[in-house]
Amino acid sequence: MGTKLLKLLKEIIPYVVIILIVVLIRIFIATPISVDGPSMNDTLHDKELLILKKFDKTYERNEVLIFKRGNNRLIKRLLALPGEKIKCVSGIIYVNNEEIDDSHAKGKNADFSEVILADDEYFVVGDNRENSYDSRFFGPIKKDSILGTSDFRLFPFNKFGGF
Repeated sequence: MGTKLLKLLKEIIPYVVIILIVVLIRIFIATPISVDGPSMNDTLHDKELLILKKFDKTYERNEVLIFKRGNNRLIKRLLALPGEKIKCVSGIIYVNNEEIDDSHAKGKNADFSEVILADDEYFVVGDNRENSYDSRFFGPIKKDSILGTSDFRLFPFNKFGGF
């Protein structure tokens, strides 16, 4: 009886270790996430599958961020960082009074008044500016709401890779 149990344990342990590693990777390092809606068109499209990088806690302008807003996970582009000032005048976005690269934008930028970000706030917008609910409407997001970044599309396979 003892040798059968030992043999069974030897067979099961590799599977338990694999499951544990997969669970730990999904909790702490990376996990798949699905795009929901048109707010990031033409960069990302509804139902595309991305890899959410949870370990990356430094954020740069123009990165794609995934964050929690209520019970929803939203995907938007980061335009302004903590302590910066952002505004849109005549369809041009300015950060700290300098025009920024806005080449990801689809559609016209609606003007908005200057927003000054606190030390833990970020300003995010969807690439599809005419069809995105973002910081222009709900205000800046807090750092603790950010789940991570993404720069890798997993599915569909005809668009496999970065964006």
